[in-house]
Amino acid sequence: MSQTKYIFVTGGVTSSLGKGIIAASLAKLLQARGYRTTIQKLDPYINVDPGTLNPYEHGECYVTDDGAETDLDLGHYERFLNVNTSQANNVTTGRIYQSVIDKERRGEFLGKTVQVVPHITNEIKERVQLLGNSGDYDIVITEIGGTVGDIESLPYIEAVRQMLWEMGDNNAIVIHLTLVPFLSAAGELKTKPTQHSVKTLMESGIKADILVCRTEHEISDDIKEKLALFCNVKREAVIQSIDASTIYDVPILMQDEGLDTVTLKKLNLPDEIEPDLTQWKEFLKRHKNPKDEVTIGLIGKYVELQDSYKSILEAFIHAGAQNEVKVKVRSIHSEYINDQNYQAKLKDLDGILVAPGFGERGIEGKIQAVRHARESGIPFLGICLGMQMAVIEYARNVLGLEDASSTEMAEDTLNPVISIMEEQKTITNKGGTMRLGAWDCVLKEDSLVRKIYGGVKQIKERHRHRYEFNNTYKEQLENAGLIASGINSETNLVEIVELEEHPWFIGVQYHPEYKSTVANPHPLFVGFVKAALAHKKA
Repeated sequence: MSQTKYIFVTGGVTSSLGKGIIAASLAKLLQARGYRTTIQKLDPYINVDPGTLNPYEHGECYVTDDGAETDLDLGHYERFLNVNTSQANNVTTGRIYQSVIDKERRGEFLGKTVQVVPHITNEIKERVQLLGNSGDYDIVITEIGGTVGDIESLPYIEAVRQMLWEMGDNNAIVIHLTLVPFLSAAGELKTKPTQHSVKTLMESGIKADILVCRTEHEISDDIKEKLALFCNVKREAVIQSIDASTIYDVPILMQDEGLDTVTLKKLNLPDEIEPDLTQWKEFLKRHKNPKDEVTIGLIGKYVELQDSYKSILEAFIHAGAQNEVKVKVRSIHSEYINDQNYQAKLKDLDGILVAPGFGERGIEGKIQAVRHARESGIPFLGICLGMQMAVIEYARNVLGLEDASSTEMAEDTLNPVISIMEEQKTITNKGGTMRLGAWDCVLKEDSLVRKIYGGVKQIKERHRHRYEFNNTYKEQLENAGLIASGINSETNLVEIVELEEHPWFIGVQYHPEYKSTVANPHPLFVGFVKAALAHKKA
């Protein structure tokens, strides 16, 4: 018998049904019962990782401690489980094929013809079992991206079929997530799309063990009976997943539906221990019953797509609950902010966050937003590019260096207060070559940021950037009041800047949003929301 149990989550009918949330919710319930659980995502696209993808294409790119640029679903996994993910938790078709081709070039296949079966499927199976073979987990949940029937997903589905056969009964199961749509013209829910989806899965040689049905309306017992009969699953294995007011309700809804109970039964694992969700329910209570509210302006370039700033929006939910405050995020496109309209665009805000991003589009609008926050005393948080804009704004408007800029936007600027990192200058490949992953940062004594982090001297935060604060200007900027309050001692890179003469003004080169979870809201976001509330009441 296999020591680690495997759960595969597949999707049908349509994408964006929330496989990641269902996987994270089930993992949360199993973790709350004492099982060591992790989740991984298999993405069928041919990019080696999402690092080179535009946020409009795929939402934000999430970064792990070990520097993997991954799918945003890994953010959900970490936020729900409060456990770090890694390179092994996200696998793409590009990475699979790259690895197999490298092996072929090294002669590892002994002259054999390299084929999808067995070579590609073997590579997929190997990657799926990496986490399971580590000995760190009792249960590994694997989410297969896309929907069954997609050409791109076929090798993954075949690899799953082989693993189910190799591992035998009770060691690996399939949860199939489908849509049960409501047709308003007929006034009823329709099961046919789910039946077809399950049929497509069965044509690939895989029988679903559990059906999770996404729906906008309650699914009656009659419909559940019908789905069980036509889709060849047990009645208790038909699980309703109704639209929730927040994704953080989903673990509770799944517990009510018995998803964890039926899963453990199918894996032949004991389910005597009831899930301990005390902390989770306390968070939900604070989130849903705020005592006040604040409005934060999110100044970004990709605001049309919510998923572009997914981790930031979720970090505000965690920090809001911690402060018992509802955080209303107003997305403002930086491209449309200028010195004529900035006051109208930024009025009635209790805090301003200038978001990360790349390229020169919308830059001047971000700089204008920083200036407004600085001069008006509005709490300000700049993340990555947002921190760089704060440095440029200060250099221009306080130091008087009118052409101060970043070499990312203006290669020939005479005052490159932000410039490309030394080790980046010779790099030509764009994928996976930025400063990535967790790096140490020493916090300055008596600084605001050290107080926010609870007085600790050193922190470790995740990065994703090519350009940095130019230390040539450090003394000049500090003498004018922009303090470098966080430094990477190894590279001397300025990680954090803050303003002495301001209630709450912080720019960070790293991405604090990646480390915010339900159990541990990020201190910078908690402090920012608290400052926004104080500003509102002042």
